[in-house]
Amino acid sequence: MADLKLTKNQTLVLSVLEESSIPLSAYTILERLGEHGLRAPPQVYRALDKLLDLGLAHKLASMNSFLACQHTQCGSHQVTSFAICDGCEQVSEIINTEFERQLNSLAKDVGLQPTRSTIEIHGLCDQCARPNPAT
Repeated sequence: MADLKLTKNQTLVLSVLEESSIPLSAYTILERLGEHGLRAPPQVYRALDKLLDLGLAHKLASMNSFLACQHTQCGSHQVTSFAICDGCEQVSEIINTEFERQLNSLAKDVGLQPTRSTIEIHGLCDQCARPNPAT
């Protein structure tokens, strides 16, 4: 990825996403980059669109938020899955070639030629699901 030529805004947005431990909305990104001269939502959305196209970021539709890609070879996969904790908002990106093969097979069975799929699995992570000890 080092040979990619990103604009200043794209680099700033990617940096904010990489520094965050949870997915961020475009407006949260804008707030964090106000001191760097980004003042309008279209500046952030244009940068996000390019980062999505390059496979450097992902959009979580169910949360209307964005996160930096956690895998270096996302562009080579048609299916990307996310395990999302509804308690702490931690997200794990899952790439599983067997799941991708099965999902593509199911799509073809109904006459669809799949190009790309995003799966979002919501639940509670082990830590959030653990009962709180009595105090």
